[in-house]
Amino acid sequence: MFLILLTYTKPLAEVDAHVAEHMAFVRKHYASGEFVLSGRKEPRTGGVILARTASRARAEAIVAEDPFFRAAVATYEIVEFLPSNAAPELAALKEL
Repeated sequence: MFLILLTYTKPLAEVDAHVAEHMAFVRKHYASGEFVLSGRKEPRTGGVILARTASRARAEAIVAEDPFFRAAVATYEIVEFLPSNAAPELAALKEL
């Protein structure tokens, strides 16, 4: 599992110019099963994506596809982790 943390580096007006493309990118990766949970930070300084991919290299390749990355309006931190505990309703995520 990977936690992908986005931090905006440009004014929101520049970020907003790419939101529609970014959301298409997000939908694509939900459809592929690679994204599990996502949303924007509050206050609106970036976003968070919980991803299940085969490798860090795959997570990095996904980030490189993001329109926010291509437009250089955000930076990314990829954190790999191994789920060992979960609330009962999320227990299945430990097996992914």
